Amino acid sequence: MDNFFKQAWAGLRVLLALTVILGVAYPAVVWGVSRVPGLHANAEASGTSLVAVVREGDEYFVPRPSAATLPASGGTNKSEINEDYTKVIAERRTEIARREGVAEDQVPQDAVTASASGLDPHISPAYAEIQVPRVARVSGLPVEKVRELVAAATEGTFTTTVNVTALNRALDAA
Repeated sequence: MDNFFKQAWAGLRVLLALTVILGVAYPAVVWGVSRVPGLHANAEASGTSLVAVVREGDEYFVPRPSAATLPASGGTNKSEINEDYTKVIAERRTEIARREGVAEDQVPQDAVTASASGLDPHISPAYAEIQVPRVARVSGLPVEKVRELVAAATEGTFTTTVNVTALNRALDAA
């Protein structure tokens, strides 16, 4: 019994020490580093350019559909051999083709396939391009200006994508 209490006391001391180190000291150090001049602005960033922020209205670019059920994020296990999923993809393709005024075969794959997390703000340049005429028409901006904004929101090293959140912010500013 004496050995049990020794082990319990040792375990409790380790628990308390790790709680202080990892629960108090480490967060305090990280917070302190974030206050270093030059790092503060990056440390306090909201991160919303990394998350899809959906704006309502035809004057904005539309991100990928979401497979998430809010407020959680998560995907679906359905594949192209699932009849329900195939039907959903076909409905999305028809709806997007109608909204953008293009043929269904011009609708890019990322426009109809859902983002697993529902948080990804990126779309393909092809999906952005088919949205340019609608956004220009509804917002009243010249098509070339909208294309310039798309180019400014285009990023990537290996895969080129357009950040819809940044693009829609730029539209608000324009």
